[in-house]
Amino acid sequence: MRLWSAPRFHDALLAAGVFLILAAFITADVEGTQPEAWTYLWAAGFGALMFIRRTYPVLVVLLSVLGFLAYYASGFTAIGTAVPIAAAVFSAAECGRLPTAVAGSAVVVAVSLVYRLSAGQDAAFVLAYDLPQNLLILGGAVGLGDSVRSRRELQRQASRIADLTARQYRRDAQERIAAERLAVSRDLHDSMGHSLAVISLHAEVAREAGTDDAARQQALEVIRSTTAEAGSELRRTVAGLRNGGPGSGGEPGIRSLGSAVAPAQSAGLEVSLRNEVTSRVPQPVQAALFRTVQEAVTNVVRHSDATAVAIDLSEDRASILLRVSDNGGRRGQPEADLPAGFGLAGLRERTEALGGRFTAGWGPAGFEVTAVFPMELS
Repeated sequence: MRLWSAPRFHDALLAAGVFLILAAFITADVEGTQPEAWTYLWAAGFGALMFIRRTYPVLVVLLSVLGFLAYYASGFTAIGTAVPIAAAVFSAAECGRLPTAVAGSAVVVAVSLVYRLSAGQDAAFVLAYDLPQNLLILGGAVGLGDSVRSRRELQRQASRIADLTARQYRRDAQERIAAERLAVSRDLHDSMGHSLAVISLHAEVAREAGTDDAARQQALEVIRSTTAEAGSELRRTVAGLRNGGPGSGGEPGIRSLGSAVAPAQSAGLEVSLRNEVTSRVPQPVQAALFRTVQEAVTNVVRHSDATAVAIDLSEDRASILLRVSDNGGRRGQPEADLPAGFGLAGLRERTEALGGRFTAGWGPAGFEVTAVFPMELS
């Protein structure tokens, strides 16, 4: 901290100013009393109080008022009414002790006025000239101190607001990053997991094809096309991350559900797809529907012994209902057990992020996944 901006440096300047002004009044000796040298100790005492004005503002006002009264009671040369305590009431107002500053000023003005009038001084001079002058000096000192305090408080509040704004900005940025990471992880899991399931399935078909070259070639062709599709999906995701926005090529929708059920059909499952949605569906909801079907079908291929999968898509006035069910058994698993991994959790997050509802569990005939999406997004 620089010297001239340190609070103690300001206190020292104010103390020196009080001493010099009062010393000038004493030296002027307007009443011709020929003050003694030690009278200047009073001026030094008033100035020294400025060094404790920040810590004890009320005490400084009290001592200044008592010192003023004691000075004049001792018969010393006049040093004015307002000047000896102006710095004290300024300091009190600056420290937020406005009532103390006003009370100290009022006491000094009232005592001075009563004394001077009772001593026979010219009432017109005292009331018309001296009193307004003292009120102006003391009122200005109190007002200046309060304005300095108000300005400092505004600066502190502005600093706090700026700090809170910066913290909120960092928190929002962290939340956005976390949300983006979560979205990317869901997309990678849904798309790559689906592709790997298809590749794994047809790699097994190709291995067991034996002398059936046609079956082997068909399986290898599915692996090739799935690998190409997975590469394109990965490139779109990377492009979105690098560009700060969605990747090129857009999200799959309801019209792409055929590719989502291909693994089940390739695995020999009987797949029924019933789509009764005729309304215009928002693209984010279409993408969520596609990913839900894709993950549910992939889970059936990976984890179930089902022979059939039913996909029903319907709508009412306010929502779209998707139900994916299979006829696979529990394989001896407890009632509450669900397929392990991040897939179902990601589907729940994706659905709830759009304001929908998601459930997954064992039904009477097999495992069932249900998702309800709002027709209009908020």
